[in-house]
Amino acid sequence: MRLPIPVRPRFPLGPATWPGGVERPPAKKRTGVDYDTSWARRYPVRMARALLLDGVTKPVVQALASPTIDGLDRIQDLPAPVIFAANHASHLDTPLLLTSLPPRFRHRAVVVAAADYFFDKRWKAAFNAFSIGAVPMERTKVNRRSAIEAGKLIEDGWSLVIFPEGGRSPLGWAQEFKGGAAYLAIRTGVPVVPVHIEGTRRVLKKGAKRLTPSHTNLTFGRALRPLEGEDSRQMAVRIEQAVAELADEQAHDWWTARRRAASGATASITGPDAGAWRRSWALGEHKRGPKRDRWPA
Repeated sequence: MRLPIPVRPRFPLGPATWPGGVERPPAKKRTGVDYDTSWARRYPVRMARALLLDGVTKPVVQALASPTIDGLDRIQDLPAPVIFAANHASHLDTPLLLTSLPPRFRHRAVVVAAADYFFDKRWKAAFNAFSIGAVPMERTKVNRRSAIEAGKLIEDGWSLVIFPEGGRSPLGWAQEFKGGAAYLAIRTGVPVVPVHIEGTRRVLKKGAKRLTPSHTNLTFGRALRPLEGEDSRQMAVRIEQAVAELADEQAHDWWTARRRAASGATASITGPDAGAWRRSWALGEHKRGPKRDRWPA
């Protein structure tokens, strides 16, 4: 018995055929810098994210990182929006910084995240956009589209959380700050708040497979505003120096850090120019305790 040949359903029951000889337009990208995050800033999603941050993320961060937060008085009267620029050594930095912000900033902040890492798959993009309000940006440069989108967010009253290194430090020492945060500050006229985060590598370092509860420190600095005639590279250096001074403050005390800054003796957050073993020893990760006299990082 000869079986009947199955007939493919025709459009609109099946997919439409493409006429031969007609060039297909390129498929619209839905990942990376092309991922649309506007849905994550709608009111119902914002409310759900606020409940997640306050009711789940913050208690978990408190249990894992036991943070000491300093400098909140420096941003107490600062009007939003602003750009928060911090050093970056661990995936824990983002939830720690977000949950350490006062509520008026926390619930109107977006995290500028690497498009090639946090938005390379649609499920990752959706998760990050919802859970931390992430928006995609090129990590190596600020392209025109990303800059325009970031500028619109600032105009709409959203503060930005940026890690100017462009990625987590592989060895614990900070990397040179790129000009993205400075460029956006100059373009929009909003201030940059330097932030120093210490200790998150002890909880979750790059490449680690498990979490190790420890103590962390987070210090907010005074807002920096673009100077007349200052370009993004010059301001990026100034932001990096401000974070280094906060690291010095955390490692010692405010007065000592001020004196060292005035004399130009603040240690660089990129570490000493020495061999790998010397840099590792100077970092102080072999020592124990939340407060120690060490090279700030």
